[in-house]
Amino acid sequence: SLPATGSAFKKAYYDPSLGRQVSMFVPAEDGILPYGNTDMDTCYRFTHVMRKHKNELIKLQQAGFYVDVDLPDPSRDKDTIQQAKDKETGFSDLNDERYTLHECHVDLDLPGFEDEDEDGNPTGIALPYVVTYIRGTQTVLAIRRNWREDDPLKLKRQHFVHYQYIPGFGAYGFGLFHLIGGFAKSATSIMRQLVDAGTLSNLPGGLKSRGLRIKGDDTPIAPGEFRDVDVASGNIR
Repeated sequence: SLPATGSAFKKAYYDPSLGRQVSMFVPAEDGILPYGNTDMDTCYRFTHVMRKHKNELIKLQQAGFYVDVDLPDPSRDKDTIQQAKDKETGFSDLNDERYTLHECHVDLDLPGFEDEDEDGNPTGIALPYVVTYIRGTQTVLAIRRNWREDDPLKLKRQHFVHYQYIPGFGAYGFGLFHLIGGFAKSATSIMRQLVDAGTLSNLPGGLKSRGLRIKGDDTPIAPGEFRDVDVASGNIR
């Protein structure tokens, strides 16, 4: 996936449903970075798009990782990237009953949990949190602190590792699809011109005399069709 798209992510975290640390692969389309961001360390908001079945959500609710709320029906909305991938692979989501979750690693200034100075006055500084909600219904499943409790600087804990094939202008890297994109457009344009040239050579236009009477002269001549004409005199050519 990395050479094709140019970017890929690894997410390291503790999974309470498995009882161990895991390191999962996150494709580039499931890692949403804000426009203008340059790297993961200075990113003020990173969203991980996850897809989980209802049974997985219930397990995490029982483990205390997600809040115990009534789960709505899963949404079947798809983004344009997933639609394009399904079209190329021939897949269908008619039986896809997974929930689409957005796990946002974001800086927030939550009421009641404000950052305070030495005198106990709010500083207005946004602190790092992890907010998970269900896409479509906006049902919040978890809001968690994303800094170590004994850290005086309250620095954000980084759970993602970003891999780049070729460094790009922004946070995302360049892949083979980006490098051959110009050649693909040129090849498509050339092939279309060849098809148009062949079509025009097989169905050429021309001139006809005003004295030539053709039955149904208001309709174009179909390929391989011979139509009756009335010639007063002269060559039919």
